[in-house]
Amino acid sequence: MSRDSQENPLAPPRSWIERLAQKPPGTFPIVVCYALLCAIWGTTWAVIQIGLESIPPFSGAALRFAVAAVILLLLAALLGVRLGTSRRERILWLINGALSFTLTYGIVYWSEQWVPSALASVLFATYPLFMAVLAHLFLPSEPMKLLEAFGILAGFGGVAVIFSEDLSSLGGAGMPMAALVMLISPLVAAVSSVIVKRWGHGVHPFSLAGVPMAIAAGALGALALVTERNRSFTWNTTSIAAILYLAIFGSAITFTLYYWLLSHLPAKRMSLIAYVIPVVAILIGVMRGEPLTSRLLLGSAIVITGVALSIHRPA
Repeated sequence: MSRDSQENPLAPPRSWIERLAQKPPGTFPIVVCYALLCAIWGTTWAVIQIGLESIPPFSGAALRFAVAAVILLLLAALLGVRLGTSRRERILWLINGALSFTLTYGIVYWSEQWVPSALASVLFATYPLFMAVLAHLFLPSEPMKLLEAFGILAGFGGVAVIFSEDLSSLGGAGMPMAALVMLISPLVAAVSSVIVKRWGHGVHPFSLAGVPMAIAAGALGALALVTERNRSFTWNTTSIAAILYLAIFGSAITFTLYYWLLSHLPAKRMSLIAYVIPVVAILIGVMRGEPLTSRLLLGSAIVITGVALSIHRPA
């Protein structure tokens, strides 16, 4: 008997899409999903900053998740995916909505008002380092190895190198504080991922992403009403395209794939995506003319090396 049927013995049989989501993936789907996640999430850092030129941060994040939530919840209804069938699933909605989307992306959008997109992606790349520590503490099947511990130390050493730069000269007086606040985002995201990994078994990715995004859209929208009522909006082709890209590709598609993979793979192995995303984001940032000094490059290289070591797995 499955865990879901134990929690709700009167639950109807699962739909084909629910059964497909629980089917163990082969190597090819994993590689394809990783490539998509790295390519798309590597571009979202620059797209967020482009959107911020026209729409205030919390309003932009709220619109992004509102559109993404509508898409996922409509798909769930059309494909017969049952939502909220257990108390555990409903609790995960609240946790994921608060941590993965409201706090994580509220901080990212706010910080990118001052922090260049390439640097923001590197700071968020500390996510696997936090993940390795939390997985060691709360996921018995993922204990920390000596090499991983060394990688964590190296990664945060790279962060120290980055902060030894005169960040105010790169983004104004608010840049150092914004960069420091930015580091809260990957910590919160890691906490949420560990919780989902430990208690999210059997919950469909549409449920783990769609309803929490709707919760985040409401929370960020309320925050925008309070803090951004006097901010100006510019509705044009660029701002609308940025919202749609972030909602459809950067949220609906990617988070569905992410939670599907997370249900089948170790949490620390899923962190591999954070090894590649900063490389993509840095290349795009350089093409957009963002500043990248030798010290920032050195610190970024150390962070990425630390990430590689902290999530190392034997062949």
